Amino acid sequence: MSEALHVVCPHCDGVNRLPAERLAEAARCGRCKDALFTGQPVALDGPRFDKHLAKSDLPLIVDFWAAWCGPCRAMAPIFERAAAALEPRARFIKVDVDANPGLAQRFGVQGIPALFVFQHGKVSARQSGVAQEAQLRAWVDRFAPALAA
Repeated sequence: MSEALHVVCPHCDGVNRLPAERLAEAARCGRCKDALFTGQPVALDGPRFDKHLAKSDLPLIVDFWAAWCGPCRAMAPIFERAAAALEPRARFIKVDVDANPGLAQRFGVQGIPALFVFQHGKVSARQSGVAQEAQLRAWVDRFAPALAA
C-alpha cells in the first residue's frame, strides 16, 4: 500500500486522507460526502486558496485570470480539458484576480492569464500567457506522477 495523501475537498474544504492508489476510485469527502474530484477546475478565493495550498499533498495547477481578459477566455477551455483529463493527479484551480487582488499580488502575478504549479505550499513553476494543453500535460507529468493502475 502506498502512502496516504491529504486531499482538500473542492466543496467543503475538508481535509481527507487517502491512499494514493485510491485517488482514481471515485473518492468522496469524509465530511460532505461529495466527490473529491469532479474533472473541473475549482474557483477559490483567498481563504479557501490558502487552505488548499497549506493542506493539499496534490500539486495545484492554478490559473490566475479575469473575466474581461480575452487571452484568459481563450485559456479557459484548455484549462477545463486538462482538468477533465488529468485529475486526480493534480488539483486544477482558478483564481479571479479582480475578486482576489491580494492573491495575485502575493504571488507576483503581473500579466494574465498566469499559470502556476504549487507543490507543498510553494511555487514550483509559473508562466504568463495562454498555454497549450500539451504544456499543461507536461507540467502535470513533471510534478505529479501517473497513478498506479
